[in-house]
Amino acid sequence: MKITVFGSGYVGLVTGACLADVGNDVMCIDIDAEKINKLNQGLIPIYEPGLEGIVHANTKAGRLKFGTDIAAGVQHGLFQFIAVGTPPDEDGSADLQYVLAVAKSIGEHMNEYKVIIDKSTVPVGTADRVRAQVEATQKSFNKQVDFDVVSNPEFLKEGAAIEDFMKPDRIVIGTDNPRTTELLRVLYAPFNRSHDRIVAMDIRSAELTKYAANAMLATKISFMNELANMAELLGADIEKVRIGIGSDPRIGYHFIYPGCGYGGSCFPKDVQALERTARTTGYEAGLLQAVEAVNDRQKHRLFQKIEKHFGGDLKGKTIALWGLAFKPNTDDMREAPSRVLLEALWAKGANVRAHDPAAMHETARIYGQRADLTLCDHPDEALEGADALAIVTEWKAFRSPDFDVIKEKLSQPAIFDGRNLYDPAAMKERGFSYYAIGRGQ
Repeated sequence: MKITVFGSGYVGLVTGACLADVGNDVMCIDIDAEKINKLNQGLIPIYEPGLEGIVHANTKAGRLKFGTDIAAGVQHGLFQFIAVGTPPDEDGSADLQYVLAVAKSIGEHMNEYKVIIDKSTVPVGTADRVRAQVEATQKSFNKQVDFDVVSNPEFLKEGAAIEDFMKPDRIVIGTDNPRTTELLRVLYAPFNRSHDRIVAMDIRSAELTKYAANAMLATKISFMNELANMAELLGADIEKVRIGIGSDPRIGYHFIYPGCGYGGSCFPKDVQALERTARTTGYEAGLLQAVEAVNDRQKHRLFQKIEKHFGGDLKGKTIALWGLAFKPNTDDMREAPSRVLLEALWAKGANVRAHDPAAMHETARIYGQRADLTLCDHPDEALEGADALAIVTEWKAFRSPDFDVIKEKLSQPAIFDGRNLYDPAAMKERGFSYYAIGRGQ
């Protein structure tokens, strides 16, 4: 099948590469010429395990092409995936200008039937706006070409996106007629062999499903963080509580890990956008507001613990920081808790020596060269001359470090663990001042 993907960011690139990997003829179109040039040189703009190999293999095989020619992209594919960004607008709602710009381009250049697929995370009603934009554009060019609009939200976890696409839990398809449902079934047949993973529904329900899924997961995290803060005040251990409630199959263990807040490109943006969508209907989504507020507050917990430990005086102190990405196996620092901690420490006159297995270049891109930031190639290097260690991202490499080395290098044996990686009793026995999240300090 011939497929066009508009947008070569995280969702677009993974979608295009995986569809090409099962034999389709895929063209990825992006208006960012520099990004396209790099992709054509084999340079992948994001860190995602397994993605580079799939892109290189399918580019070499001729099944995956990258370009900036929008008209050529519209002519190429029966399926036109819209996978461009939907950043928060000033009021927190999703900004659809890029989605509608693609819809306009498709309307302008199409001369035969197309299936337009909303892959971007978009508010309920976006498919209607895309359809209206295509129709209006066609009318301005005095043509009337048949097309359908489909909602096909992505459910990709950063760090496991290839696996999620190739072996999906579900494939949600929102259509308004049987023809497009069957076309999408054929498109996704290679990913649907062992059992039927397709969940077909109306378009608006599909659009809401994506936001509902992310909001539900974010709610679980914020709820656990709320409990963790209570556990500290009550002298309880939230990790014991987590095991106690997770053993109930109605609750389960997924997404009930307390910590220093969630980040990334999805949860913060989507919770906010869903809450703003509720407002447009006259409904006040109090729970979503609380989820957002709890998370914003939680991102400051590590700094509060550090500041309290040092008696409120951080001027001239050096903090070693392990973890910059918002989660392991990605270099994404959008809305990352590390950024809140970094900026709070700098505001109080502290210096930071930081290490992350993947996000060092992204950190340098965001903050540039600063006298109060040293990026270190090895976790132990970050400890040199530091007064304490803070852990923000639960990379596997941080789970079982050499505590003797940590104790030797730090000026005082203090660890602020935003992901509860270590056992408090064992840390106390080793002579550390150990501050975790919700563990009875």
